[in-house]
Amino acid sequence: MSASSESLLVRGGRIVEVDGIREEDILISAGRVVGRGVGIEAPEDGEVIEAGGRLVFPGLVDPQVHFREPGFPDKEDLQSGSLAAIAGGVTSFCEMPNTTPPTTDPAALEDKFARARGRCASDHAFFLGATAENADELGEWESAPGCAGVKVFMGSSTGTLLVPDDPTLERVLRSGERRVAVHSEDEPMLQEAYARLEKGIHVSAHPEVRSVACAVRSTTRLLDLVEKTRRKVHLLHVSTAEEVELLRERDLGELVTAEVTPNHLFLVAPGCYEEHGTLAQMNPPVRDQRHCEVIRGALVDGTITCIGSDHAPHTAEEKARAYPESPSGIPGVQTILPLLLTAVRDGWLTLEDVARVGSRAACEVYGILGKGSLGVGCDGDLVIVDPQERGPLDVEWLRSRVGWSPFVGMELFGWPVVTVLGGRVAYRDHGLVGEPAGRPLRFG
Repeated sequence: MSASSESLLVRGGRIVEVDGIREEDILISAGRVVGRGVGIEAPEDGEVIEAGGRLVFPGLVDPQVHFREPGFPDKEDLQSGSLAAIAGGVTSFCEMPNTTPPTTDPAALEDKFARARGRCASDHAFFLGATAENADELGEWESAPGCAGVKVFMGSSTGTLLVPDDPTLERVLRSGERRVAVHSEDEPMLQEAYARLEKGIHVSAHPEVRSVACAVRSTTRLLDLVEKTRRKVHLLHVSTAEEVELLRERDLGELVTAEVTPNHLFLVAPGCYEEHGTLAQMNPPVRDQRHCEVIRGALVDGTITCIGSDHAPHTAEEKARAYPESPSGIPGVQTILPLLLTAVRDGWLTLEDVARVGSRAACEVYGILGKGSLGVGCDGDLVIVDPQERGPLDVEWLRSRVGWSPFVGMELFGWPVVTVLGGRVAYRDHGLVGEPAGRPLRFG
């Protein structure tokens, strides 16, 4: 769908951006922001949204989701996953390649874009997955329109993609120029740990099975290769205080950016495993309070660059299996913004921080064009939040196909009430408005 030819005026809201909060109107026309200020005249050919008393954020950008298509429609697909995204104010997402079959060549990439046409409610991009077989061709393929770049699994997780050894990883890093996203866990250590597991072990042992040392060894190997090749990387779902200190000590500047999930910020072991069981199981694991506090501080000071939900849905029946047969993964694309607003209530983030880590930073990491800001000329993507919409997370609000979250019942501060994509209201009053209108993201 092309950008709307009509206009939209969002009037009287408190616009939250990285550099401050302003009470201004926003005028969007032909899909782009064309005016900012006070007292902008209502357009004759469009809609007016009265946003007085509400917060207006640039549309969120979630750079790490798993929407399970193709392969696992019982868990999620592009239509249901993007519906959850737009419901949570996420107007852009980057989807991971560990589907079945995996996204490891241009044909598989184009298949995903074909599946997304007319079905995705948010703008979107897709990653290519690195393997030993395609390592030398990724540099040519990564420039395809709408491609988010290359994803590497150094440790095995959901799916079959894996680059466990340094020689192959070096080949990947030497093939291409764009930033490479990396799941960093040491595969030999994982294999040893799972081989030692005893029957009847509780899921609360998951942080020891996929240990701190496993993450640190892998990330150390990665940073050594980054220094050697000078290739930019993005370290996904940082889970340990030791990795944060490693990033600070190595201080590789723009060569290394990092990401954290809300799960590692708002769930804490061992309590989360006692309360939620395998619903709190993900890779790398949610760890104890020490790690949580360090990771929170790193997000505030910029050592960790951005938020990615790592939305990874499995059915409730699958998650009910006894550990370790239970699959790892937590759905989360819809709950990013309410959780971050809860951090504002609790005093360890500011509203400007939310705009930075939830909207702007991922665009800077991956070179996404037109997103992450509501400046004149940017895409007309925004989310309006009612700060009075407070209370426990209602399972009925969730739009992921799996229909569960460990955050159900948690007291949240603020909830998205309107999401605008390309100047058109896309989601309002807990429902999709019109047909899905997401388009491929642009990179530069």
